[in-house]
Amino acid sequence: MDTKSPLITPETNLPMDNSQYISQWLIDHPVAFMVMKYLVIVLVLVLLIQFVRGYLKRRILDVSVRYKAQKGIEIIGYILMGLISITFFTGNIKDFTLAIGLFSAGVAFTLQELILSVAGSLYIFLVQVYKPGDRIQINGIKGDVIDIDSIYTTMMEIGEWVSSDNFSGRIVKLSNAFVFKGPIYNYSMDFPFIWDEFDLPIRYGSDIEETKRIMTEVAVEVLSQYTLESNEKWREVVEKFYIENAQLDPTLALTLTDNWIQMNLRYIVDFKKRRGVKHQLNDKIREAIDKTEGRVIIASSTFEVVRIPIVKLGDQGPTRQ
Repeated sequence: MDTKSPLITPETNLPMDNSQYISQWLIDHPVAFMVMKYLVIVLVLVLLIQFVRGYLKRRILDVSVRYKAQKGIEIIGYILMGLISITFFTGNIKDFTLAIGLFSAGVAFTLQELILSVAGSLYIFLVQVYKPGDRIQINGIKGDVIDIDSIYTTMMEIGEWVSSDNFSGRIVKLSNAFVFKGPIYNYSMDFPFIWDEFDLPIRYGSDIEETKRIMTEVAVEVLSQYTLESNEKWREVVEKFYIENAQLDPTLALTLTDNWIQMNLRYIVDFKKRRGVKHQLNDKIREAIDKTEGRVIIASSTFEVVRIPIVKLGDQGPTRQ
């Protein structure tokens, strides 16, 4: 019965053990050996990055500092991985330009979106277009930014089927490439306040001066803190950008319509508290109007019927008068 003959070394004509066989195989296949060596180095680097990120997560208590530190380690890891890849396969860092040129030529058409996403992430971090915690609207999607990585921006969505500025509950991942494709609305960068307004219809014949007094007093009571804080922030905006001063105190405007006198209250508020502040204003104004004992009456839509035609039925058919 034939048995498998042992592997023989070419130099000594002696049988090889497993370690010698593996060594000889690696010598005979240098490309495979190089790829395996590269994968081991990358794996070690990834494990090291994860270890450092986990250590920072346990040691740093401040959420903002912890997030920035973890992202910094992640970016440093990507840079090191890129340098290792270039030097490993080109053999010299001087060949960096050539390697990048060849790489770009090979993937420019197939990975355009990915390249734009990576470029977008660098643009976001360097220019500070937005950061975690900001409320933005981009590509028709509005929400609070909860994470930014090298490919995606992650947002907690606001709106859609939910009225006002409330979370819908959906988490949206949006490609960073969209920073180059359209406008970005930032509700909180530099000036974390927005203007809001609401209309109050008042019936003709009501005490308009009393209505003005009520709305002005309630606005001052509810909005004084926001007005004070926004003034400080607005001065910083005026110094930074080419923009004129703005009216930050609550303003009241009166408009005559066919059915009622419309009172428009315009005011400034923290971008995250718009809904709650509007509720406070409406509720306090309603309570004050109820105490006027009918001198101020909130209007509603009315219809005036001028004439109802009389229809008579006869032999010749229905006739109108």
